[in-house]
Amino acid sequence: MNVFVAAISIVVVLGLALCFVLAVTEVGRALRRNVGGRPIDPAPPTPPSPAPPPLDAAAQELRMRYARGEISREEYLQRKVDLEEF
Repeated sequence: MNVFVAAISIVVVLGLALCFVLAVTEVGRALRRNVGGRPIDPAPPTPPSPAPPPLDAAAQELRMRYARGEISREEYLQRKVDLEEF
């Protein structure tokens, strides 16, 4: 009986060892296909969003005066339109 149990134990251990070797081999293959952590089919890069146009000194001053509450919204909008005409 002990010989039978020993034989079954050896077969089970060899089967587990074979599964371990196969798993390690598949992980190695997957890593070689996916070198550096990059996906196999990466998505195309998205272009950066354009920077907003820089404001000139007059437009910056107008925004600051509106932000400080020195001028009303209506006056701000009118002066903004006036500045954009130049």
